[in-house]
Amino acid sequence: MTAHVFVFGAGRAGRGLARALRAGGVDVVGVHGRHTGDAVDRVTVGALPGAIADATIVLVTVRDGQLDAALDELAASPLRADAVVLHASGSADPPGLSRLRARGHAAGTFHPLVPLADPSRAPALLRGAWIGVDGDEGARAAGRALAAALGAQTLEIPAGRKPLYHAAAVLVSNFPPVLLALGERAMAESGVDPAVARQALLPLWTAAAENARLAPVPASLTGPAIRGDEQTVRANMDALAGDPMAQEVYRVMTAAVRNVAATR
Repeated sequence: MTAHVFVFGAGRAGRGLARALRAGGVDVVGVHGRHTGDAVDRVTVGALPGAIADATIVLVTVRDGQLDAALDELAASPLRADAVVLHASGSADPPGLSRLRARGHAAGTFHPLVPLADPSRAPALLRGAWIGVDGDEGARAAGRALAAALGAQTLEIPAGRKPLYHAAAVLVSNFPPVLLALGERAMAESGVDPAVARQALLPLWTAAAENARLAPVPASLTGPAIRGDEQTVRANMDALAGDPMAQEVYRVMTAAVRNVAATR
């Protein structure tokens, strides 16, 4: 059966997924949210449109705090009897899914393991990426089919371990950009022009990620903690005294470097 997907939630993730699905040849019958956004996304607002009745898969991409309200709205809508409901939260197991299951709809998770900050880049980011899936067999099958259309792979989210699974994703996706920002700030405080600091640090940041891609820890690690250069570590810590947050991040990450290197 050909999938007809309705995306419920028109934030960056929802619009990015809709664009990527269209690029993969999937029939996106609607994108619905609170704001219309760019014309290319064709977002509807207000009450759910009639197109919801055409969907074989409804992909809910609202924020976690809005999930149950969105699922309640879906439960009261004229869904097809065979419609599958997937949500894109990597951490939530919303109670609202039970009401949809009671109506005979397979339900589960479709969580892209990519940072969907820019909808225009989503098609490229999702190719070769991984999608976490769980739920009823029909929902997992639908998730695998959508992932295949995106050029992505799937992994099964271990039952009962979703918060830890999501914490792993947050560690990898949310914190590296913050480390870059802290580095930019420290370099600017040293006297380097802020624009130059960013341009100088970006290749270092991307090279570190590429090293990690090509070689496992600890082979990909560099720096004073790996070399056992305690004098440089102390000097760095002292230099960061004017920025207590950056200093604490440096301290914690240095301890993490030593721990990861030792355990591997």
